Amino acid sequence: MTGELHRARAGVAPSSSLPLRVLALATALVLAGCAAGPDFRAPVLPEGKGYRADALPQATVATDAPTGDAQRFLDGADVPERWWTAFASDELDRRVERALAHSPSVASAQAALRQAQENVKASRGSLFPSVDAKLGVTRGNQNSLDGSAFTLHNAGVDVGYTLDLFGGVRRGVEAQSALADYQEFQLQGTYLSLAGNVATASFREASLRGQIQATEEVIKLYEEQLKVVERQHEIGAKSLGDVLAIRTQAATSRALLPDLRRQLGETQNQLAVYLGQFPSEAELAALELDGLNLPREVPVSLPSELARQRPDVRAAEAQLHRATADLGVATANLYPQITLTGSLGSQARDAGDLFSSGTKAWGIGANLLQPLFHGGSLRAQKRAAEAGLDKAAADYQLTLLGAFQNVSDALRALELDAESLKAQAEAENSASRSLDLVRGQYKEGAASYLQLLDATRQYQQTRIGLIQARAARLADTAALYAALGGGWDGVSAPSIAAADTTAQ
Repeated sequence: MTGELHRARAGVAPSSSLPLRVLALATALVLAGCAAGPDFRAPVLPEGKGYRADALPQATVATDAPTGDAQRFLDGADVPERWWTAFASDELDRRVERALAHSPSVASAQAALRQAQENVKASRGSLFPSVDAKLGVTRGNQNSLDGSAFTLHNAGVDVGYTLDLFGGVRRGVEAQSALADYQEFQLQGTYLSLAGNVATASFREASLRGQIQATEEVIKLYEEQLKVVERQHEIGAKSLGDVLAIRTQAATSRALLPDLRRQLGETQNQLAVYLGQFPSEAELAALELDGLNLPREVPVSLPSELARQRPDVRAAEAQLHRATADLGVATANLYPQITLTGSLGSQARDAGDLFSSGTKAWGIGANLLQPLFHGGSLRAQKRAAEAGLDKAAADYQLTLLGAFQNVSDALRALELDAESLKAQAEAENSASRSLDLVRGQYKEGAASYLQLLDATRQYQQTRIGLIQARAARLADTAALYAALGGGWDGVSAPSIAAADTTAQ
């Protein structure tokens, strides 16, 4: 394009016999396909990149405990669109679909997309001539000898068109289109993050319910022990110190309940907000860990597909596209602008004479605007656009690296979660058997009271740890689905949201 512009501006002047309008048309046709600035090309994902430095195991370890199934990793498998249904919970399905249909965050992202799409339509209007109708009445005089005033009526049509010789207008439309793409991917990201947040908050709720139940059972166990020790103290078999020790342990366990219940209430309030409801009107059925299924087969998309699946990566790519187009606009502003104008109308002293013989008026013109001196602002704007393009490229790379990190972290978490659950299950089983053994020995006088307290405390800790380990496997599985892009394709997300009929 640069050579063509140089030849067009530095070439020999055409013969005066060539009609000016033919020259203008020829120039427009030659330059119509040119657009200043670089053309956008989608980034190419480096080949041979994986999620981890070491090999991914075929499956996690398994244990006999609930939520202890081995999870098999399916290399190259697609992420299901409604991935949350893999947990086999009707209540979880209802919550997610209610959130997708009613969350204000979705409504906000949808409105931002509509706004961007209308701005694209508005920018495309600059590619066409502007046509305006005018109608006016003027009352006055023009230094007439008798000083009499007169009324002048006028009506007509004005036409204006700026030749997009250097593609500045087209680059502007391209920038607005890229912004609309960005908002579309932001909407997909809103759907994805909302579904993930509802799922993980629901798992946290189930975990807290389980921890509260386990703590209450341990408190009941302490209270039973306290009754036994108090009776023994009454007959002089146990000291007051033994009584106070178990009372302290029971009170310490009871002190855990208010904080657990506070966390449960906060989680339920957060879920209500995700679902687009006030906390006072939220209707959440109880969700228990035993009512959730751990997906046994987990898809792991190919690394080369990750950039096309993650909404945040696609949004960063759209921002890179927009920055490329903005550089084109800034470059085009350095070149001349040619504007064609025309008008056709009528002027008459009586409104009834408009457009009659002898009242017609017309005009045609062309304006050339060549920037000469703007205090360096145009060049600075171009350099700023170049810096913006560099920033967008770096932001894209950072987003892509973050996406790979998210997947790698989630895969590692699932592998280690399974090992942690297996260890916690073994610890809980051993602590339960140890407690039963020590209780029997204590009744027979073969174990001390301190041994009984220690066995009970260990059982409580391992029971809570097992519940937390079960919830972690569920939450990290949801995190992997989200890290892989959640199966959104840009078309189906709104239809999923519209599918919510149970929440009406």
